[in-house]
Amino acid sequence: MLRNMRKAGQTVFGKAIAFIFFGALIVSFAIWGIGDIFRAQPASTVAEVGKTTISVNQVRNAYTNQLQQLGRQFRTVISPEQARMLGLDQQVLNSLVTEAVMAEEAKGLGLSVSDELVARSIVDNPAFKGADGQFNRALFDQTLRNAGLSEAGFVQEQRASMARAHLAEALAGDVTVPVAAKDALHRYTTERRSAAYLVLTAALAGDIPAPTNEQLLSFYEERKGTFRAPEYRAVNAMALDAAAIAKSDAVSDADARQRYEQQKAKYGQPERRTIQQIPFTSMDDAQAASAKIKEGTTFDAVAAERGVSATGLELGTFTRAEMLDPAVAEAAFALEQNGVSAPVSGRFGPVILRVTQIQPEAVRPFEEVAAEIRGEVARERAQSEIEKIHDQIEDLRAGAKPLADIAKEKGLALIQIPAIDAQGRDKAGKQVDAPERDVIAKAAFASDMGVDNEALRTATGYVWFDVTGIEPSREKTLDEVRDQVAAQWRDDQIGQRLTEKARQLTERLEKGEAIEAVAQEVNTPVKNATDLARNANKDDLSAEAVNRIFATPVGKAGNAANAADSRAVFKVTAATVPPMAGTTQEAQTIDTQLRNGMSDDLINEYITQVRQNLGVTINQQALQQATGSGTGEF
Repeated sequence: MLRNMRKAGQTVFGKAIAFIFFGALIVSFAIWGIGDIFRAQPASTVAEVGKTTISVNQVRNAYTNQLQQLGRQFRTVISPEQARMLGLDQQVLNSLVTEAVMAEEAKGLGLSVSDELVARSIVDNPAFKGADGQFNRALFDQTLRNAGLSEAGFVQEQRASMARAHLAEALAGDVTVPVAAKDALHRYTTERRSAAYLVLTAALAGDIPAPTNEQLLSFYEERKGTFRAPEYRAVNAMALDAAAIAKSDAVSDADARQRYEQQKAKYGQPERRTIQQIPFTSMDDAQAASAKIKEGTTFDAVAAERGVSATGLELGTFTRAEMLDPAVAEAAFALEQNGVSAPVSGRFGPVILRVTQIQPEAVRPFEEVAAEIRGEVARERAQSEIEKIHDQIEDLRAGAKPLADIAKEKGLALIQIPAIDAQGRDKAGKQVDAPERDVIAKAAFASDMGVDNEALRTATGYVWFDVTGIEPSREKTLDEVRDQVAAQWRDDQIGQRLTEKARQLTERLEKGEAIEAVAQEVNTPVKNATDLARNANKDDLSAEAVNRIFATPVGKAGNAANAADSRAVFKVTAATVPPMAGTTQEAQTIDTQLRNGMSDDLINEYITQVRQNLGVTINQQALQQATGSGTGEF
């Protein structure tokens, strides 16, 4: 919209219209005054919890952070509409209200946290520790800057957070789990069952005659919504990333060779050596042993004299870079195979080394990897140009230049997608072949034809797009989906017949007939399943069928849908529960799981009551302002 206004304003006619418009605006100010403009301030408070207020900025920051976190988690752009469908705005607000409730209650109870405890919590925070494991002040300051926080604000929030945590610990930090609850959960998780069963397959449904036109039409009308074509959108897109603008032929041979030498290990296997060592307590002992070796005593004999076993000699097989001790590495990689070193003053004391095996360096020649190196260097150089080209493209877009013309001018590929649905599929149901397909699909369905879309930021650059066509969702005619409807009708007929057959067989089993006799009548083998666990498939029994077995008493019969086009008819033959020992890991896990659940319930109940006592007021208009509801932006 701003681009269109800017474009219009550049014409003589546009300037005249603007002059008239602003002139009328000035006259209206003179007649009606401008006081109301400054008096009508937008709401700045989203919620009040007792004496605590939650500002629009607090909600906006928390909402934006959560939105970005979801985007990174699902590797896509989460639109405001999708966020509202997920209830993200309410989740963020409820979280802030809960924090405020706990803070108010802690304040009312006189709970406080000393400066010493707050400082200790910050110093001990792993996020603020450097490579040496100690608190790093520069890292702390940088982290706060990245988060947009002041030190005073962070300390204040840390103090409040610790007070809330202490209150929660006091409420539910030492919950005792009833034995009956442990026993019930133990029984649920460890119970195992056995059953005799038979599987009714589609073949037992008999011949299914072709449906008549009337049957097919009736089936189609009852399920018309399942045969609906999704909405499709036609999209033109243009991607800008390092690969799109990299020019490998512009990288000189000298530059490529320099990179090759710098990263030679990347293109092959560096030399590796198998090293043995004899450690000594003093350099004098090491020199005496070295003199013996020079006089003819073997390395192994000296090791035996020192009490070093054959396995104790082995230091390992390493590249030079993998060795922790530079002095030992230097000496080891200077030896010939089976060569013995002079005494080496190592990091952990004097040693004498022997190299027993050398695996030579194996590096791919430059000519073999030259194209790969040039492409890598070209992409690195192009990366620094992306922001500059982005700004140039934005200027062209502001001038209403078509995306196809911009792509041609900048040497970028124009991606023309004739049809894409919200899941990134084409009309054949295949994933559309386009860069950042999912991002483009979601953005296109959040836009419309003729809309001047902002560039989409990706991990490697930008994507511009225009929606060029919209094909609305529609119900497919019977003629379009006749084969699909006929196949579903047949599956439905098979399911109905198998369900009825399974019901009849189950009734006979319940009346006392042996499962072997019932199975013989339908020419199906009887199978036995043991050690069945809840929510897990076993052999040819689906998880759904297994769970039905657990819902049926021992000695009783039942049936359940199994795999596609089949049903299982079964009789439960046994159920076992191992005794619960209080000292096992499983028992401790159950106790922890129940304690955490009970603690959460206690805290939630407490918060609910305190919230009622304090009173919570929500300003929905301010919430919409903070989260962008109704405006399409935030």
